Amino acid sequence: MVIKHVALDIVCGITSTLPKNEVPEIAFAGKSNVGKSSLINALMNRKALARTSASPGKTQTINFYNVNHEMYLVDLPGYGYAKVSQSVKEQWGKLIERYLHQSKQLKAVFLLIDIRHDPSENDRTMYDWIVQNGYQPIIIATKADKLKRSQVAKHVKAVKTGLNLLPGTRVIPFSAQTKQGREEIWALAEELLFGPKEDQTEGES
Repeated sequence: MVIKHVALDIVCGITSTLPKNEVPEIAFAGKSNVGKSSLINALMNRKALARTSASPGKTQTINFYNVNHEMYLVDLPGYGYAKVSQSVKEQWGKLIERYLHQSKQLKAVFLLIDIRHDPSENDRTMYDWIVQNGYQPIIIATKADKLKRSQVAKHVKAVKTGLNLLPGTRVIPFSAQTKQGREEIWALAEELLFGPKEDQTEGES
């Protein structure tokens, strides 16, 4: 994916009316400190498009990032560690659910899991919830650079087991620091959004 244009176009809070976009969307969900903002910045080749913070829970809205005027990356509110009341967490949950139910353009949901740790109860709940809403999430196992290369396969297996993933579910190890997994995520996203690429070898020099 060649990024020619990117902008935060739409921000939706708890009381907002969700947009009726005309271009396809892919959404990213994950725990408050799992690295969603860092992932989005890495995908966009931007350092600070999505604001990162040492304080979990900064994403309290649904943020729609316009990419090349042909798709939206949708950043969903983080769950788990945010220091907010239970009632606010429930409102965020209803906002996410409303989006999953109402979006006519949502093509896929990516669920981010910290590869270093076994999935938490919140992670398992979110995975099951996304499945129950009609989507089969693709798992992005973040912070892969924190592991030795020889440890990655073992931890990917732990993620699969911990979430009790549906057969055939993709798990992509990713690092915002080294950009490991970036091209694989984009290739999969483009296929989900626009269909398989046609053979482009003809005519190439």
